[in-house]
Amino acid sequence: MRLGALEAGGTKMVMGVLDENMKILSSTSCPTRLPAETMQDVTAFFANESIDALGIASFGPVNLNKQSDTFGSITNSPKLAWRNFPMLDNLREALNVPIAIDTDVNAAALAEATLGAAKGLRDCVYFTVGTGIGAGVLSEGNLVHGMIHPEWGHTVVARRDDEPLTRGVCPYHAHCAEGYASGPSMQTRWGVPGQDLPDDHRAWDLEAYYLAQLCLTAMMTVSPSRILLGGGVMHRDVLFPLIRKHVTQLLGGYLEHERLNDMDTYICAPALYPDSGLIGAGLLAKRVKKR
Repeated sequence: MRLGALEAGGTKMVMGVLDENMKILSSTSCPTRLPAETMQDVTAFFANESIDALGIASFGPVNLNKQSDTFGSITNSPKLAWRNFPMLDNLREALNVPIAIDTDVNAAALAEATLGAAKGLRDCVYFTVGTGIGAGVLSEGNLVHGMIHPEWGHTVVARRDDEPLTRGVCPYHAHCAEGYASGPSMQTRWGVPGQDLPDDHRAWDLEAYYLAQLCLTAMMTVSPSRILLGGGVMHRDVLFPLIRKHVTQLLGGYLEHERLNDMDTYICAPALYPDSGLIGAGLLAKRVKKR
């Protein structure tokens, strides 16, 4: 079985072919430009690979309502050229194979729960922290969609007193997690990209404080058995101890569970990064092929 996998990101598209054991047989990428030229590169890759099915792990927001006439379309994206673009229909027409679609973060959560750092668990949350912030949720073994799909990056966080910004960088919300803890927020706040800041800069404690609020919200709402944090911002190892410290403080001893006795394993890095999304797309393809 040859399974096509597309990790459709706002910056680049990653295409791959995997076998049924999720071994990546081949992969390539192209920058995300206008839909017509970008999808030409995507379909050209898969057309030459003789795939049996395709899984799409897409940036959002994306319509995941299977009863909708626009199922599989990008919706209210800040990338204006992609608004209302029929991603699923475009690829189905071009490739004529079974296709499944979900959010990129849900696909990553599925991959980590199947083969990675949350293997064997029926509940986990996968946060990605980069240009934006998103989260995939696996609950009782099922990927969570709901009315649309969760938008964790736009949940409200409490602004800390020593925060230099009077409001976050999100154009929609003054005080959301993406506005205060994304890569662009760090650039705006400190005048340089986060990767240029030393480990002992106070930026990292502030960043950890906001990410800890996200973790706490997840713990109090969907009660995951493990929380994973990936994405470009999380490349800085100093963040994890700081996040765990702030989560413990914010919890105030309220929740009791044996998993919380070891925060190092409860809040941790994904095992499959940077391939979590691609492998998750492969798993989506495997599911739709078996139907």
